[in-house]
Amino acid sequence: MRSIQLLICLTLTILTLTESTQPPFACDISKPATKSSPFCNLTLPISARVKDLVSLLTLDEKISQLVNAAPAIPRLGIPAYEWWSEALHGVSNSGFGILLNGTIKNTTSFPQVILTAASFDARLWYRIGQAIGLEARAVYNQGQANGMTFWAPNINVFRDPRWGRGQETPGEDPLVSSKYASSYVRGVQGDTFEGGGIKDGHLQASACCKHFTAYDLDHWNGVGRFAFDAKVTKQDLADTYQPPFQSCIQHAQASGIMCAYNRVNGVPNCADHNLLTNIARKQWGFQGYIASDCDAVSIIYEVQNYTKTPEDAVSEVLKAGMDLNCGTYLNNHTKSAIQQKKLIESDIDRALTNLFTMRMRLGLFNGDPASLPYGSIGPNQVCSKPHQDLALEAARAGTVLLKNSNKLLPLKKTISSLAVIGPNANSARTLIGNYAGPPCKAVEPLKALQSYVNNTHYHIGCDKVNCSTASVTEAVEVVKKADYVVMFMGLDQGQEREDFDRVDLVLPGLQHDLITAVAKAAKNPVVLVVLCGGPVDISFAKNDPKIGGILWGGYPGESGGIALAEIIFGDHNPGGRLPVTWYPKEFTKIPMTDMRMRPEPSSNYPGRTYRFYTGPTVFPFGFRLSYSNYTYRFKTVTQTKFFLTRISTTGTTLQTSDLVHYTAVTDTETDLCEKAKFNATLEVQNHGEMDGKHAVLLFVKRGQDAGSNESPLVQLAGFESVETSAGERVEVGFVISPCEHFRTANEDGLMVVEEGSYNIVVGDQKYPVSVLAREDSNATASSYRDSSAHYTCFDYLGVIVVSLVSFGLLSYS
Repeated sequence: MRSIQLLICLTLTILTLTESTQPPFACDISKPATKSSPFCNLTLPISARVKDLVSLLTLDEKISQLVNAAPAIPRLGIPAYEWWSEALHGVSNSGFGILLNGTIKNTTSFPQVILTAASFDARLWYRIGQAIGLEARAVYNQGQANGMTFWAPNINVFRDPRWGRGQETPGEDPLVSSKYASSYVRGVQGDTFEGGGIKDGHLQASACCKHFTAYDLDHWNGVGRFAFDAKVTKQDLADTYQPPFQSCIQHAQASGIMCAYNRVNGVPNCADHNLLTNIARKQWGFQGYIASDCDAVSIIYEVQNYTKTPEDAVSEVLKAGMDLNCGTYLNNHTKSAIQQKKLIESDIDRALTNLFTMRMRLGLFNGDPASLPYGSIGPNQVCSKPHQDLALEAARAGTVLLKNSNKLLPLKKTISSLAVIGPNANSARTLIGNYAGPPCKAVEPLKALQSYVNNTHYHIGCDKVNCSTASVTEAVEVVKKADYVVMFMGLDQGQEREDFDRVDLVLPGLQHDLITAVAKAAKNPVVLVVLCGGPVDISFAKNDPKIGGILWGGYPGESGGIALAEIIFGDHNPGGRLPVTWYPKEFTKIPMTDMRMRPEPSSNYPGRTYRFYTGPTVFPFGFRLSYSNYTYRFKTVTQTKFFLTRISTTGTTLQTSDLVHYTAVTDTETDLCEKAKFNATLEVQNHGEMDGKHAVLLFVKRGQDAGSNESPLVQLAGFESVETSAGERVEVGFVISPCEHFRTANEDGLMVVEEGSYNIVVGDQKYPVSVLAREDSNATASSYRDSSAHYTCFDYLGVIVVSLVSFGLLSYS
C-alpha cells in the first residue's frame, strides 16, 4: 500500500513539474486574490505573515499540510510543496522534490560522505555544501523542483562497522561529525564558513540533520530499524550520540532535523517530547521544522505497538514537537484524533507555524523568484567546471594510502604494460554510492588508467562484486603478461546500503581467493584498491608481501576514477586519513544491537570506536601513509596547567566517590570557558620529495590518574588540513578549550571536566597539561584526591541547577 501511495505522489509530481518550467511560488502580484493578503506583505516579519496564513486555513487544509506531499491551496494561491528532497553528496532525484528530466538532467556527484570526511578538511566540506546548495537552487529556478528542503546530512556516529548506512556519515568521531554538520549545513543554506552570515533569515536551500537520535542499525540478523529499541546510557548519549545534533542546531543553525525510526530506551524518537521539545528546542534553541523519517509515525502503532490506536500515535508525535510526517499517516488520522479529543487544533497550528516559516525563509512566498536573491542562479551553474573540479579535489583529498611496501607507489609512468583486475575497475555505478543523482560524467578507474598506460589489459575477475563465481585462471593469464597489476575490489551497494547491514567484515565471495592468486602470479607486487564505505578486514592483504600497495577509495564520486589513477601514478600525493576504525573480522561476535560505547572488562566487551575500543585493529582511526614523510614538533603551548575553579559557574568543585575533583560544564561558550582557552602551535615538516596535503590531528589523552567515570582512552580535539611543498616547514595553530576538549560525560550524562594529568598528542609528540582543582595550593593534581573540601548547601545547589538545565528539566527565563 505504501509503495502505491509513493508511486501516486511521484506521478503527480512529475505531471506538475513537466507542465511548466516556471518555479512554483506563492504571493504572485498578478493575482488579486492574494496580493493584498498580510501573509504576502513583505514588510511584515515572517512570524506575523505565518500567523495570518495559518488563521486563514480550514481544518482540512491545515491537516493536508502536515505531510511531505503538501497539496496546493488554490483559493489562497499557494502551490503544492514537496518536502522530501535529497542532497547527501550532490543534488539527487532520490526523493520526490527534484526531477532531473528537463533542461537539467545531471548534477555534480561528489564522493560519498565517508570519503569526503577522510580529508579532515572542514573548508572542503563547506565548499561542497555551497556547490550543492547552488545547484539545488538552480534546479528550482529552472522549474524542476517542487521543494527546497533537503534531508541531509546524515550525522549519526558510525558506531558499528557493519552498518549499511555508515557510508553516508562522516565516520565514528563525534567532533568530526559535528564539524561536518556545521560546514555542510552552512554551505547549503548560504551561510558563511564561520556562521552568522544569514542576517535576514532567508536561505539558499534548507538542510536537515538526520537521524535524531542513536540511529545506526538498519537490518541485521532479523532485527529491523522499525522495531529496534536502542538501549543507550545517559553517559553515551551525552558524549557520543547527541553532540553532532547539538552542533548542527547551535552552530550550523540547521533549518530542519529528522527524528529517527527507532526507539531509545523504550520511547519512539518521533514521540519523545523530552528529545524534540525539551532538548532540541528549549535547551539547544532549535528554530526550524522537525520531520519524521518516512512512515516513522505509522510504525509507532503498527510495528512498535507503542500506542493503542493510530490516533494516539498522531497525538503523541504532534504533542512531542514533530511537525511533518513523511508519509500519509497524519493526513489519514489527525482529524479523527481531534474528533476524539486527543488533539486540539492549536497542536496543528504549532506545527504549521514551523512549516510555513520554513517555506517563507526559502523565499517561496515572496512573489516571482526571478527577481529575488538567488533568482539569477541558472542551469549553467549545475555541473559547472568549478564544481566538477571540486568533486575531483574531494576524491583526491579523501583517498587513503594504507600500505606501500618498498615504495611501490607511485608507479612509474614509463611502465610498458599494466593489468587491471576486479569487478570495481570498470563500474561507474560503484563510484557514486547511494542517494546520488545522475552524475555530470563518469570516468571508470579502468578508463583513467588507460590514459597513463596504452598497453593496459582488463579482466573482471568476478562475475559481480559479490564474487559468487571467480574466473581465477583467466585473470591469472592476463596478469602474467603484464609488468604491473592494479586490482579494484571491495564492496558496492549490494553488500551495504539502507535497510541492509552486513553480517561479516570480510571481502565478499571469492574475492580473497582471486586477490591471493593474482598476487602470487604477478611479476611484481600488486596494488590493491579497496572501494567500500564500511571497513573490511583485509589483514591477509596487509600481511602478504606480494601485495605491495593498498589504497582505500571509499565511493569516490563521479571523478573518483581519475583521482585514483592520479594517485597510483604520482600526479597526486595521497593525504586522506581513515575516519573509522577498521576492526578484525572477529569483532562480529559482538551483537550489533549492543549500543554501549565503553568497554566492560568483566564481560570481555571491548567497547566501540577508537575513543573506547580496547581490542586489536586492522587499521586504527586516523591512519594514513603518504608519498612524503611528515614530522611534528610542538613549538609553543601557552598553558601547562589550569584550575577547575576558573571554569566552574559556582567557583567551586565537587568530588566523585573516588575523591576526584570535577566541575560540570554544560555550556562551553561561557565567558569563563572563553578565558580558559589556550593556544598550541605545531611545526610540521614535509621531508619527502613531493608536495602534499594532509590533515594534522590533535588528540587529548588522559594520564594514568584518570578518574572513575570511564573517560575516553583518547579524544580528538582538533584537526587542520595542511599543504606543504617538498622539504617545507610550516606552522599550524590550534585553540584548545578545556571546557570542550577536556570534558567527558559522567554516568548521569552530565558533561564534566576532572582534575588530573592530560596530554595533548599529535603523531608521536605529546605535551602534558595538568588540571588542578583550585589555584590556592601548590599541590599536584593527584594530591587533591586526598584532600577534604567543605562546601555549603549553596555550592551544591549551583551544580544541581546546572545539571537540571542540561537535561532540559529547567530553563532560564
